[in-house]
Amino acid sequence: MDNLSVMSIRVDHRTDSAPKMQEILTKNGDIIIGRFGIHDPGEVDHGLITLNLRGDMGRIRGMADSLEALDGIKVNHMQA
Repeated sequence: MDNLSVMSIRVDHRTDSAPKMQEILTKNGDIIIGRFGIHDPGEVDHGLITLNLRGDMGRIRGMADSLEALDGIKVNHMQA
């Protein structure tokens, strides 16, 4: 069953983590129904991405685990 949920991704040291993180997000693009990214202009090395997701919870957990395995990435997930 497909579930709606929200995931936030805090990216520290964006220049180091961003390419691999983007690869994971692209691989899972079919379950991402919305994406919003911001960075703090006073803090160039940090960013926040919010994802709206629709998909199987096992797949969403797998994506979260892959992201968490990257240096400088923190993931929070909330099921709607």
